[in-house]
Amino acid sequence: MSQRDYFEKDYYGVLGVAKDASSADVSKAYRKLARELHPDARPGDTEAETRFKQVSEAYSVLSNPEKRQEYDRVRDLVGSGGFGAGAPGGFGGNGGFGGGAQNINVEDLLGGLFGSGSTFGGSRQTRQAGTSARRGRDLETQLRLSFADAMAGVTTTLRVAGRAPCSVCFGTGAKPGTPVETCSTCNGLGAVSNNQGLFGFSEPCPTCGGSGRIVPQPCTRCQGSGAEIRNRDIRARIPAGVRDGARIRLPGKGEAGSYGGPAGDLYVNVTVEVHELFGRRGDDLTLHVPVTFSEAALGTKVRIPTLDEPVTLKVPAGTESGRTLRVKGRGGHRSGGRRGDLLVTIDVAVPRKLTRTQRKLLEDYAATEDTAVREHLDAALAAQEV
Repeated sequence: MSQRDYFEKDYYGVLGVAKDASSADVSKAYRKLARELHPDARPGDTEAETRFKQVSEAYSVLSNPEKRQEYDRVRDLVGSGGFGAGAPGGFGGNGGFGGGAQNINVEDLLGGLFGSGSTFGGSRQTRQAGTSARRGRDLETQLRLSFADAMAGVTTTLRVAGRAPCSVCFGTGAKPGTPVETCSTCNGLGAVSNNQGLFGFSEPCPTCGGSGRIVPQPCTRCQGSGAEIRNRDIRARIPAGVRDGARIRLPGKGEAGSYGGPAGDLYVNVTVEVHELFGRRGDDLTLHVPVTFSEAALGTKVRIPTLDEPVTLKVPAGTESGRTLRVKGRGGHRSGGRRGDLLVTIDVAVPRKLTRTQRKLLEDYAATEDTAVREHLDAALAAQEV
C-alpha cells in the first residue's frame, strides 16, 4: 500500500463510516459490505468485484491501528489543501509547524507520497530520459479446466504472446559478455533529489532515466531494451478448488519491462467445465441419487461415486424424495487443505409402467394405507362446499 493511495483514496468513504469511527464500527461496516459484494454472492458482477477489492483495501488500512494513524496523518497534512497559508510554498509565517522555518524534505516527510515529478505550490519538476525504465504491460489469458482438475488443482503450461525477456541478452539489455553498470549519478537509486529552498523533491535520474543502470554496449537484438516480441510457455500452479470465472494473478509473468523496468502481471481467466454427475455449492459438491419407492420406505445402502473413490451411503427408512444427506469431507477443497462435503439429494423414482404382479401388490398395499395424510385439506374442502 503506497502513501499516494493514502492521499488519493477516501477509505472512510469507501466503508461508509465517520473518521472517528471505532474499530468495532469499522469491522461491522466491512463485514456488511463484504457479504453484499463478495464474488461468491454476486458471480459475474464485475462492478461488485471491483467494489469488493476497494472495501478490502480500505479495511486492511483502517483495521490496523498503525496504518490508520499514518493514513490520518498524511491526509490531515496534505489533503487539507496545504500546510497553512501566508508564507511562500503554502506555509504559515512561522514555518507552518510551529517554530521557525525549517529545511523540510517533503519526500522524507510523506515517504514518497508524490513520487517523481511532484507538483507543489503550482510548480512541477519533471525530467524524463529517452531510455527510461518502463514497467511491462499486464496480460490476460484464458484457461479451460475439467471439473476434476479444478477440484484437485493442477500445474499447467500457458502459452503467452507479447514482449518477453530478450533471448540473446536474457533481459539485461547488454551485449553478451559486456557489463551492466550502476548509474554513477544516482548510485543505482534511479532518482535524484532536487532541493528547492524549503523543499526537497525527488525526480527520475536524468542520466539513467530512472532505471539506476547504464548499458555501455546495448544488445543488438533488443537495442538495449532487454525485451523482444515472442511466444512464451509459462508453468502455472492452479490451486485446488478454483471456481468457474475465477481470475488468477501471476505476478511478474506479464510482458517484460524495458530498460530495467519490472515485468507486468499475467491474469488467468478460468473456465471450469460442467461435470456430468457433480454440481457445486460453495465448497460443497452436490449429487442426485435415485432410489426406488421400496428402498425409500424400507431404507437401503447405496454405493455412490465421489471425486476420489466410491463410498456407501445409508438411506434411512422413510426417506422422502428431495431429502439431502451429507457425506463429510468428500466435497471441494477449502483454504488450509480442508475439504467441503458431498451433499446427496435423494430422488424417489416412481415407475411409469407396472407389471400385473406389481399392480396387484400395490393395490393390496394401498388398501392398508392411512389416508389421514390429507386431513388438513379435507377441512378446507368442506368449508368451500358449504
